[in-house]
Amino acid sequence: MWDYPRPPRIERVVREVVVKAGEIEIARTRRAVRVLETASPPTVYIPRADVVTTYLRPAPGASYCEWKGAARYWTVATPSLRLEAVGWSYDDPCPAFQDVRECLSFYPGRLACYMDEVRVEAQPGGFYGGWITPEVVGPFKGGAGTAGW
Repeated sequence: MWDYPRPPRIERVVREVVVKAGEIEIARTRRAVRVLETASPPTVYIPRADVVTTYLRPAPGASYCEWKGAARYWTVATPSLRLEAVGWSYDDPCPAFQDVRECLSFYPGRLACYMDEVRVEAQPGGFYGGWITPEVVGPFKGGAGTAGW
């Protein structure tokens, strides 16, 4: 991931991506994209059409990415579970990142995220949402001492 570009690049994901809250499937797709950015594991974005949006509720808060624009956050609420601010989307992304419009990403440290049945590890820290799979090697920004990366 140290050879990932800056500014970031978007590419298609060739694996099946699944996101679960407990036993409930929140998303399943073979149409995801991932954003590759220097010092971070890839962040995976799932088309909204492949997300069970009946489980989504707007969450408070917002953030801004210099590359993608303004993000809004999402809570997942199932009949038995409520998980605050576990996902985000860019409803009006910057021109170079239109491929993430109508997509959502989820924090793999807050939900169970899988790529081809392999459980994804979370990027260190609480802010970034990178998806660490066995072939992605760090160190990654987000952990202690990486604030200046």
